[in-house]
Amino acid sequence: MQNKGVNMKCCIYLLMLWATYIYALPKNIESLRQMYFKPSSQWQKPFVDEGVEWQELAPLPKTPPYPDSNPYSKAKQELGKMLFNDPKLSASNQIACASCHEKELGFGDGRKVSYGHNRQSSKRNAPSIVMSAFMKELFWDGRANDLESQALFPIADPKEMAYNPQSAAKKIAKIKIYRQKFKEAFGSEKITPELMAQAIATYERSTMPNSTRFDRFLNGKKDALKDKEIWGLHLFRTKGRCMNCHNGVSFSDGAYHNLGLHFIGRKYEDLGRYEVTHNSDDIGKFKTPSLRGVSKTAPYMHNGLFPHLIGVLNAYNAGMFHPKPPKNIDNQESTEALKSLPFPHTDPLLQKLNLTSDEIEALEAFLKTL
Repeated sequence: MQNKGVNMKCCIYLLMLWATYIYALPKNIESLRQMYFKPSSQWQKPFVDEGVEWQELAPLPKTPPYPDSNPYSKAKQELGKMLFNDPKLSASNQIACASCHEKELGFGDGRKVSYGHNRQSSKRNAPSIVMSAFMKELFWDGRANDLESQALFPIADPKEMAYNPQSAAKKIAKIKIYRQKFKEAFGSEKITPELMAQAIATYERSTMPNSTRFDRFLNGKKDALKDKEIWGLHLFRTKGRCMNCHNGVSFSDGAYHNLGLHFIGRKYEDLGRYEVTHNSDDIGKFKTPSLRGVSKTAPYMHNGLFPHLIGVLNAYNAGMFHPKPPKNIDNQESTEALKSLPFPHTDPLLQKLNLTSDEIEALEAFLKTL
């Protein structure tokens, strides 16, 4: 009799959970499912602000795009993978590209900010490379115009791999297997930093994720998304206002925005895009990251501020951060800069959303399907 009582309590508890789940969903969930199963041209228009250039969400292509100046070949991809994972490209022979871009972590490193040569810490979180084939500019501040130039930055950076790319090329040219691999990829055993960069860039482009549940849904598999995830998709495009910055196949506009996380005048100050352009309008702006594979790439933001995705969503729901000029400047090095530069303002695209806890959970569920 005691077991029956326990079983009955368990059944009641499960029924209550089920009822709560059903109650949390909007009444029009089935009509939303039917709408999103139609071609995207028949979807409800997203909530985007006037003047915002956007593209509709779309499934991943079968293959990533490769530039005419560096076309794909399997030999080049395999060589690039070798180089990407080889710590011999660093001065210490201990740090590889893969040290900060681990496949199991969505090609990030799981740290707030990355460590490099002699355990020096950078001031930024390692961005995932999985959608790098679709990005016109690379790094949080967009300092590289293509993947080929991006590939050499970490090698030369004194806080990352701390090596001269030319010296790295000479080092691996002494290794027989590399001479063979370069001949297979480029027709010659000659090894140069430029050819190294082409191979690494080819591999980086190939890390585009395989078809996700979201892609399978868009490609006709009607049951690929659960009701809660469909609701999250709708919120992403409407009340959540996410499409203002995260749109298209890559879920990124490729632009730069100020989220109020620059910490101007404080210990963790980061001027962002301004460090590249020296345009005061770019102070505190950072490039919109792709949301593809976002569930694997914690912590989030350019400084790894948020350890969990739900924290990011709560911050967006509050309208992000709107700091004022600090009265007491902790970062003395920035004092003179603050006197001559205007204090940056948070992007007006960021507004309070008034999402409920159920809606935030639905958004999170959708993001985990990407």
